Amino acid sequence: MEKRLRTNRSSASIGRRRGGSARRASPHAANESRNGLVVDLEILSDPTRLALCRASEPVCVCELEQAVPVKQPTVSHHLRVLREMSLVSSEKRGQWAYYTVIPSALAALRQRIHDGLGTLVK
Repeated sequence: MEKRLRTNRSSASIGRRRGGSARRASPHAANESRNGLVVDLEILSDPTRLALCRASEPVCVCELEQAVPVKQPTVSHHLRVLREMSLVSSEKRGQWAYYTVIPSALAALRQRIHDGLGTLVK
């Protein structure tokens, strides 16, 4: 069973000095940055999601299912994850949904990962 740490400090009070609103560098800011990097890496860590991100034009779900070694419910799950991260868009055509990779979003993800990994080396 996972244990969670509890804190008495609200997120609004972190980084504030007593009696004023001037902010200090919060030790939590570095953790938030690392957590963002972890989330970004997790998006592309799955081979199925990575394969789905390679489509260069709108693709029907039925075609995507044939292109990856998993069944339709798993494809739908990965597409939902990619859609929630705004990496793909969907368009309903008749009874089928067509998915399109958003190149600018993928480029932004790539840049965030590059920048995040760069901070680990320094």
